[in-house]
Amino acid sequence: MLSLPRRAISLTTVGALLCAGVAATGGAAHATAGAAPPADEWSPRAAYTSTDRGDGRYSVPLLRADVPDIGVERVPAAENDEGRDIYYMISTTMHLSPGAPIMKSYDLVNWEIVNYVFDRASIGDSFSLRNGQNSYGQGQWASSLRYHEGMFYVAFNTNNLGGAYIYRTDDIENGTWQRTALGRGLHDPSLFFDHDGTPYIFHGNGNISAVRLNADLTAIVQDYPNVFGANNYAGQPFIGGLFEGAQFYYIDGYYYVVVITWPSGQGRQVVMLRSPELLGRYTSPGGVNTYEARGVLNSNGFAQGSLVPISRSGGGTDWYGMFFRDTFPIGRIPALIPATWRDGWPTFGTDGVVPVEGLFDKPIRLSPAQERYERQKGIVVSDDFANDAPHKAYMDEEWTIPAAPDIDESLIGVELLENSGFEAGALSPWAAQFGATLALDSTDPAGGSAALKVSDRTLNGSGPNQVLNGKMQHGVTYTVSAKIKYTSGPSSVRFNLAADWGSGVQVMTFANVPVGEWTTVTGRYTVPATANLNNFKFAVETPWANPQPPSSSVEYLIDDVSIVGQPLTSEHPTEGEIKPNGSRLDMAWEWNHAPDNRYWSLTDREGWLRLTTGKVVTGEYVYTKLSNRAELAWFEEARNTLSQRTFGPRQSAETKMDISAMKDGDVAGLAAYNRGFSYVAVKRAGGVNTLGVVNRGQPFAVDLDQATLENFLPGTTVSLGDATEVHLKADLDFASPVGQLWTTFYYSLDGLTWTQLGNRVGPQTLDGSLSHFMGHRVGLFNYATQQKGGHVDFDHYLLSDTLTAQGQPLDTGELDAAIAYARTLHESDHPADAWAAMRAALADATAARAGEFGTQNQIDAPERALSYQLARLGVLRSASELPVTVTVQARCVTGTAYVAVQARNDHDAPVEITLQTAYGERSVANVAPGANAYQQFTTRAAGVEAGSATVRVTGTVDGRDVTTVRTAEYPAIDCGPRQVR
Repeated sequence: MLSLPRRAISLTTVGALLCAGVAATGGAAHATAGAAPPADEWSPRAAYTSTDRGDGRYSVPLLRADVPDIGVERVPAAENDEGRDIYYMISTTMHLSPGAPIMKSYDLVNWEIVNYVFDRASIGDSFSLRNGQNSYGQGQWASSLRYHEGMFYVAFNTNNLGGAYIYRTDDIENGTWQRTALGRGLHDPSLFFDHDGTPYIFHGNGNISAVRLNADLTAIVQDYPNVFGANNYAGQPFIGGLFEGAQFYYIDGYYYVVVITWPSGQGRQVVMLRSPELLGRYTSPGGVNTYEARGVLNSNGFAQGSLVPISRSGGGTDWYGMFFRDTFPIGRIPALIPATWRDGWPTFGTDGVVPVEGLFDKPIRLSPAQERYERQKGIVVSDDFANDAPHKAYMDEEWTIPAAPDIDESLIGVELLENSGFEAGALSPWAAQFGATLALDSTDPAGGSAALKVSDRTLNGSGPNQVLNGKMQHGVTYTVSAKIKYTSGPSSVRFNLAADWGSGVQVMTFANVPVGEWTTVTGRYTVPATANLNNFKFAVETPWANPQPPSSSVEYLIDDVSIVGQPLTSEHPTEGEIKPNGSRLDMAWEWNHAPDNRYWSLTDREGWLRLTTGKVVTGEYVYTKLSNRAELAWFEEARNTLSQRTFGPRQSAETKMDISAMKDGDVAGLAAYNRGFSYVAVKRAGGVNTLGVVNRGQPFAVDLDQATLENFLPGTTVSLGDATEVHLKADLDFASPVGQLWTTFYYSLDGLTWTQLGNRVGPQTLDGSLSHFMGHRVGLFNYATQQKGGHVDFDHYLLSDTLTAQGQPLDTGELDAAIAYARTLHESDHPADAWAAMRAALADATAARAGEFGTQNQIDAPERALSYQLARLGVLRSASELPVTVTVQARCVTGTAYVAVQARNDHDAPVEITLQTAYGERSVANVAPGANAYQQFTTRAAGVEAGSATVRVTGTVDGRDVTTVRTAEYPAIDCGPRQVR
């Protein structure tokens, strides 16, 4: 449930308001309230991430939020307990935890998160922000979701966590997922079951390949490289750039594939391929490629995604597309796009055109009550941190905690390279790789009598190496350095000091070396647990590019190379970090990397989220994804940042912080973040709390002064004095202009009177390096720069789509309408648990309405929570009612007025029907399905005033006795002499 700060309102008052109803008075002086509509006209707004217009149409893109790399799967009505088609969708979440969200929909337009595939993709350093490692822009990518013979399967690739995985469960919403590692990378995997049940995974970029899995999907048993590729369609206008994200389907005798492409000078678009043979050249006569290709959508950048089947009457199936569109900085947003099929090929949109914010008819219509409920569902939420979210199996995910590494202290603090200064009079144990020539050179050493000359280079990897088998140790941080000089070539060359243990070259450290100067390349590197210590080679390289860059042929001198292990200070996974802590967050929340469960809680203080600093930021983290090893900001290094998606075109987020337990050096606040970020925070220094705004924009430097980077902007600082609580508000504007995020921050000490902190800050835009490669998120954070152990408590998180800068008065109309509608409902008509949930939301809304408001967020949050519960009650009531069609007429028979009442039993079992008017009553027992109860009541008069008839239907639903009451009106009628018969 959602509660708000109450403004001196007693429990007695709340009880009286709930019983008597809430008048549309009260609230802040500037709040306005329209007259509450009649209950039968109550029509709440759609959720923030819904584009359902409520009139049978929707706009694209859907969801208004970051949901990339979608995969959609249908569970047919005959194969689920609900008796109707259910759709599930999965998306990429990269470094977020929990990850791989499962979203559910009945109409393909409105979606809610119902589960996650995993809590953590790994307990290793890179997914947990330990020891300088991170998974920004890596982690879980491009999932494929499939339903086959009662089992749900998810296949996805990880760019830095050991390759591809398959997860499976027989209960996609509540079950435990079983994980299988496939042991290798499979780019953009598409899991596909052929007619005989044989499982394949198609994958690749540029060339689409396949692997066949064993029957239980636990291992790869055969490879089929290059089933087809972009080069097979050279010269076609729709081919070029990207050729990936392939998803496979079988439709009317053909295997269809949707692929994203990005031809030069054009936008991203969808190419479709089809073939009568799944494996194409591998099963066709003569090994000929059997996949023909067509461009099927090139409009406004709608591209990668899925085909979606929609059942039609008579057993037919329509196929739509669910393709996302780059809409940064919000993210990659999906769109449901209709298709017109002709001669076995689709044209998407309206004659191939899909306008941004274009309208389409909903392909699946539900009952009015169900449609109203679906529109209340979304993928962002306001939250009061009441620890009342449903328990899900992923929260109990189990991991085996590895033992701390057994460190050989004799290898710590000593030089591990032999002949590191080249003073031994020989090259050994140094060796050349990739064609380089090595020689001792005494003409210009950096120190001592000789340096190593590296010549005859033709490749970036051409250079010296030394095998360090048995010397390096997992979890140990090493200082790595070398002195390098070159005299001819580019004005500067980047040199990489690298490790290679057979899983790709890992840059340990690097530096740009200017021509003609001895330059020291130095840095620190922690050996990950995945390193093969028995096949460990140290090498010196320059950056790779295709074609090889000029730096690949530069000859150079190298001297005083060094690798020295540092005393062990690294972190290791612990049981307390991983095991559940009794706190359950709403599924809209995800952590920025896997959390340390020792340092966050919803139970330490009831109704508050507590974030405790568990370590001090170091400034030594770098983007392991980027070749330039750019440094992370302190904010990015901070662990246990809790986040939700942003939504467009405008979003406001509000929170309240208790800052009384912060320690010197702590920084805590509310952020709109990606690699570029803006935040409002409290910093504690010398016992003084200061509030201010930070903005980090582009261009992004490689080397950072983290403290300077996160200094408060001039004109935004406020000393908080003795205040122990502060309210913060971030207004995010993605529409002024489109393609940029500008954020305005506000603060308040009482939640009612708000002050803007400086001007709006920005712009935040897409980071071209794709270092995070996701939309901006809103986060709650707390990190330490001096000492750990301080904590901050967050009381709530309140959303609105109204910004202060819009200058609109506070509006309680929607809240008043929801409260008024709730007063018309009766407990006996609804299931007890749903009724209790609605009453709790009503109590919160009523209490909030009786107090004062300082922001629209404080109005919208309780209204949205109550409207969701009211809409849910509407569905549950209709589900427990007996279906009946009632017709009432007033008619004249020989000058006398009659009221004729007919009720048709639309239930699937016999019922008893009672027909009642002011002129009589009749009961009919055992009315068969489809049969009618009918009675014509005489008024014994020559006319009748307008009135109504009541029909009471009694029967059984799911073993329960149910009575449904319907009323229908009839008009006045005059059967006197003027009546023409």
